[in-house]
Amino acid sequence: MAALTPFLMFQGGTARAWATATLEAFASAGVEASLESEELYDDAGPGPAGTVAAGFLVVAGQRLRYFDSFVNHAFDFTPSLSLFLDVDDAAQVDTLAASLGEGGGTLMPAAEYPFSPRFAWVNDRFGVSWQLNTPPVS
Repeated sequence: MAALTPFLMFQGGTARAWATATLEAFASAGVEASLESEELYDDAGPGPAGTVAAGFLVVAGQRLRYFDSFVNHAFDFTPSLSLFLDVDDAAQVDTLAASLGEGGGTLMPAAEYPFSPRFAWVNDRFGVSWQLNTPPVS
């Protein structure tokens, strides 16, 4: 069966720290998130022992795959591709924007916008871009 899963590649052994910080941010906002599985490289490699060979988080029902690249690349994350999350209320947008944006950057502060009653766009400290939204009430 075909499946589409967003894939996040980290460099420098930061994937585990990203997964932990992400789970903590979502727990503090009361949004469902869990670690599905995580496999680490051992002394046999090919990546440095203790870094992530394959990990899976499930955030708000969406499975995310992540790993630590053992190859150095001349590129990293860009806000051109972001994870867009609809949440239940403005408080969750505010909590997630503060948690995820800490040490990262704010692209659009948490506020009311013409397209949303509460929206924020932040990059987390690992460079992953998050768009956080409370959908308009129909």
